[in-house]
Amino acid sequence: MLPKERMRKKREALLRNVYIKKNGFTLHRNPIAQSTDGARTKIGFSEGRHAWEVWWEGPLGTVAVIGIATKRAPMQCQGYVALLGSDDQSWGWNLVDNNLLHNGEVNGSFPQCNNAPKYQIGERIRVILDMEDKTLAFERGYEFLGVAFRGLPKACLYPAVSAVYGNTEVTLVYLGKPLDG
Repeated sequence: MLPKERMRKKREALLRNVYIKKNGFTLHRNPIAQSTDGARTKIGFSEGRHAWEVWWEGPLGTVAVIGIATKRAPMQCQGYVALLGSDDQSWGWNLVDNNLLHNGEVNGSFPQCNNAPKYQIGERIRVILDMEDKTLAFERGYEFLGVAFRGLPKACLYPAVSAVYGNTEVTLVYLGKPLDG
């Protein structure tokens, strides 16, 4: 088998657990046991300020993480784990337990308030990446939840999600430059 064909088959094997629906915005995760699957957008950001919305259109399961990743971050692993945030190449917020994750560690709970509400299916979360200040922040509805991560690297960062629940769907929609005010 030629190297190019081998790479194509390897890519296809990795994609069998997830696919992007025809609308181009929604990821569908197939029901594959003992697997965590992630996806990142095709376009990443190394400068400027950017906002996008994410919402789950199915059960969260035991782990459902939204955030950012570099091209080097893994997008699939065995078991049910918080894949996004499992290494130094990704940063994530687990919507199930409200933990912030990076470098394989929990970096505290989020949002930082008493009795933080749990994410509700279909609720839209706005993600705000500021490459000038090197921060990642989140909003729910029109409520600013705060800056989750500071000191992000000067690298190309991509919107990303990871999921474990079979047949769940996650939608990401780019909004452009965030509106302050």
